[in-house]
Amino acid sequence: MDFSELEKDNTGRCRLSSPVPAVCIEEPCVLGVDEAGRGPVLGPMVYAICYCPQSRLADLEALKVADSKTLSESERERLFAKMEEDRDFVGWALDVLSPNLISTSMLGRVKYNLNSLSHDTATGLIQYALDQGVKVTQVFVDTVGLPEIYQKRLQHRFPEITVTVKAKADALYPVVSAASICAKVARDQAVKSWQFVEKLQDLDADYGSGYPNDPKTKAWLRKHVEPVFGFPQLVRFSWRTAQAILEKEAEGVTWEDSAAEEQEGHRRITSYFRSEGPRARAPHRYFQERGLESATAL
Repeated sequence: MDFSELEKDNTGRCRLSSPVPAVCIEEPCVLGVDEAGRGPVLGPMVYAICYCPQSRLADLEALKVADSKTLSESERERLFAKMEEDRDFVGWALDVLSPNLISTSMLGRVKYNLNSLSHDTATGLIQYALDQGVKVTQVFVDTVGLPEIYQKRLQHRFPEITVTVKAKADALYPVVSAASICAKVARDQAVKSWQFVEKLQDLDADYGSGYPNDPKTKAWLRKHVEPVFGFPQLVRFSWRTAQAILEKEAEGVTWEDSAAEEQEGHRRITSYFRSEGPRARAPHRYFQERGLESATAL
């Protein structure tokens, strides 16, 4: 996989894909969707699709694809290489979502939670396959959230396709297993080849599994937190594990546009101009609606 685009700018997202096999344009195809890296506090989340003609599903099964979580790294890489060799009937595409994109989406003024981001990314990849001319007739998806709701949403979006959304789909359907392998191999490679733009002292890549409960990952986060600027872009700063370390190790910040009640110990600016005595009468509704008060001193 060529990650040169991600290495140039790892603040957003990038899409990678294989050439579309000619047979996938000519014959009805089945497509699987899965992801890797949903839970870690470090690194990107990768969504992947894999597709092949229905007439060649037996050939895909013959590769012995399986849920990527049950395979070793070397087994995953071997199976992905085999799929690359069989690109005359197997195709794939993936979206790499950077930690920065995930965190800014989740913490923005308009919240964009991880489930919604996941659903939209999967939908975008299915549409991408269709736009490339793949003759998709069946889609199998490993669920995020309630499978019934997710399936209904996808079925409404793609009414001409038969959609099946199930928990553990990566262990039930070979085409989803293949997508799982593509996603996991891509995430592993993206993390290993991550380009740190930050100039941190003693920066190392020994950060363990990247999952929040990994002691080695927690130690790496504590070591590389910067008191003012926070974490390198490899870190999902919206994760509670990262936030807890920031609250303990980094400097506190007061934002000028934060609500007054969120700034404990800080008085509202209007309090400096408020009369100490009782009001003779209530202010006009015009001033009440706009939060305006009379300034009695400067």
